[in-house]
Amino acid sequence: MTLQAHSTHDPEIAALAPWFHNLHLPDGRQTAPDHPLGDFPAFKWRQLEEYIPANLTGWRALDIGCNAGHYTFAIARKGARVTALEIDEHYLAQARWAAAQFGLADQIEFHRGSVYDLAGTRERWDLVLFMGVLYHLRHPLLALDAVSRVVERLLVVQTLTMPGNQGDPRPDVSLEERSRLLESDWPKMAFIEGSLADDASNWWVPNRGAMEAMLRSSALRVVARPGDETWLCVPHGSFLHGDELAAATGRGSVSAADSGSTPRSG
Repeated sequence: MTLQAHSTHDPEIAALAPWFHNLHLPDGRQTAPDHPLGDFPAFKWRQLEEYIPANLTGWRALDIGCNAGHYTFAIARKGARVTALEIDEHYLAQARWAAAQFGLADQIEFHRGSVYDLAGTRERWDLVLFMGVLYHLRHPLLALDAVSRVVERLLVVQTLTMPGNQGDPRPDVSLEERSRLLESDWPKMAFIEGSLADDASNWWVPNRGAMEAMLRSSALRVVARPGDETWLCVPHGSFLHGDELAAATGRGSVSAADSGSTPRSG
């Protein structure tokens, strides 16, 4: 969705407009009360919250594409120390300002950067949120690989998807059977060359089958679907694509220990 201005008579909030997250501030103000999606993203957090431990004290969390920080603040209130990653300085300014309003600034580190930067880090996080980012990326599977290798316990992924459900995971298909790729429930992604919802940053829209297949291929196991287009995952098995990830991101050789290629359970 294209970022739009939202009407507000509050000069402090207006100075940081336009807002995409409708934050409910401690003093009762809201940053985007007339959001076209409703009370966004609070309604998505309500779907997800029961799947996240109530007490995150001692947990390190990462919010990828934090925007104005709604999810960051929600998990910080549960006790987590949060790294909030955002590529857009406009959103970072909003999030830093809001963190001070909520009294949470000491629990959060804000960093400007993209999901691809994770390919070069040795840091790991207990909880990773990857919400509303995947369909904006030109290289979604590469991004999932980068995310997978930094998750210690739980990953939440949310992305725009195509309508419909999925079939079972598919076995090998011979060249002569390629017509099966046209089946309606085959795992697939739609490529958006122009724009979707007037937003040129939308590149890929997977169906549910493709999304879950990509998660499995990135050594992640789906353990719950908290809401529409949302998956709760745990690290699972061995991540085998460290060398490819390193080459594609220009990070050079990645050691076995750092690439996550050692077996992982979950």
